[in-house]
Amino acid sequence: MVRTLASLALILAIAAPAAAAAEEKANRLFGAVRTASAHEPHAIGSYAKGCAAGLVQLPETGPTWQAMRLSRNRNWGHPVAIQFIQDLSREATRHGWAGLYIGDISQPRGGPMTSGHNSHQIGLDIDIWMLPPRRLDLSRAERERISSISVRTDDQRSLNGNWTAAHHAILRAAASDPRVDRVFVTPPAKIEMCRTATRRDREWLQKIRPIYGHDTHFHVRLKCPPGNRLCETQTPTVRELSKGGDGCDETLMWWVTDFLEPPDPNAPRPDPEPPRRGPRDYTLADLPSQCRSVLSSP
Repeated sequence: MVRTLASLALILAIAAPAAAAAEEKANRLFGAVRTASAHEPHAIGSYAKGCAAGLVQLPETGPTWQAMRLSRNRNWGHPVAIQFIQDLSREATRHGWAGLYIGDISQPRGGPMTSGHNSHQIGLDIDIWMLPPRRLDLSRAERERISSISVRTDDQRSLNGNWTAAHHAILRAAASDPRVDRVFVTPPAKIEMCRTATRRDREWLQKIRPIYGHDTHFHVRLKCPPGNRLCETQTPTVRELSKGGDGCDETLMWWVTDFLEPPDPNAPRPDPEPPRRGPRDYTLADLPSQCRSVLSSP
C-alpha cells in the first residue's frame, strides 16, 4: 500500500532499528536497498543531503533511450525526472541522435551513494552521456563496457572535434525546459555556447553552469516538483533573481583566472578552512528525519 508523507511521522515512532543504525554511514544503508519505498513520490531534503520516497525506475531501454551501467542500480528517479528523460530523449532525435544514453539518476531510495557524486540524492539529478547513441539495443554487458566521449581538449582550454551542433541544441533544449533548475557542463562548452548563441536567444544560457569533470556527460538538475514541500530547491543566483544576464562574462573570467591562469602559488594565502564533512561521511542522523522512514519502509 502506498503511504503518504503525512504518515512518515507515525512510522518514525516505530522505526527503532533505523534509529539504532544512526551512526552507520548513510551511503552504506541506502546503497544496500534494491527497491523503492512504498510511499507517494516525494523528494526530501537537498540535492546533496537528502533521500527520496516512492521513486520510479527508468526502464532499462526505451524507444529513444538506454540506461547505462545497470549494475549500479542508479536508474531510479522522481516521476518528474523520468518524464523529463523521455521528453529530452525524443527531442534528441530531432537533432540527428538516436536518443540518449542515461547515466546515474539516483539509488532506489536516493540518499548518499557508496561511490561518486555529492548530489543525486533526491531523484532530481540526471547524468546524460555526451556520446551520441549509435544503437539502442545494447546488452547489459555492453552497457558496462562502453564509455562516453570527452568533448574537451586534454589541456581543458577548448572543445575538441567530438563537440557538435547537436550537443549545443540538446543542451539548449534541456536548459530551456521550465522543469530544469540548472545544467552542469564542462566550462569550454559553456564558453562556446556563449560565443555562438544569438543575441535574441540567450536567457537559457544562465542555466548552463560550468564545472570541472563534466566533459563526458552533462548533468541536469530539476526544480523541486509542485507539492514536494520537503524538497529544498537550490538557492538562485543574483542574476536568476533579477531575471537577467546569461552568465557568460562570469564564466570566461572564472575559467581563465581561476583555472587556466591560476594565482601565483607563492602569494600569501588565507588560513585554510577546516575540512568539511561530505556525503560519504554522513550518518542517518545527518539527513532529514523522514529519511529514516523512507529507509525502513518495505
